[in-house]
Amino acid sequence: MNDKIRSFSDLITWKKSHQFVIDIYKITKCFPTEERFGLSDQIRRAAVSITSNIAEGFYRRTADDKAHFYYLSLASTGEVQNQLVIARDLEYLNNKTFQELANESIVIRKLISGLIKSSITKK
Repeated sequence: MNDKIRSFSDLITWKKSHQFVIDIYKITKCFPTEERFGLSDQIRRAAVSITSNIAEGFYRRTADDKAHFYYLSLASTGEVQNQLVIARDLEYLNNKTFQELANESIVIRKLISGLIKSSITKK
């Protein structure tokens, strides 16, 4: 079995983040229709940005470039975390769903931090 990472989609960080994006899309389907171009759209774009920046960073040549895109991904994770709090406080999410997504986002944040550390130490 070859465990070599050949693509961004081989990264555990990307896989977990991708599932998170899917989860965000599913829960935002239940948001009120007036949020279609508001919070719903914003949280979806921020979640997609997490995986997009991981993918872009993976293919960058220098450690600094890689770290830059991984930092953007980390920032997008923080943005989603904030928007989840807003959604909970507006009662678009129940506490159980909020907690599950919040916990997923913490795991993702830690994994992205590992990618950053890994890219920096390869300088």
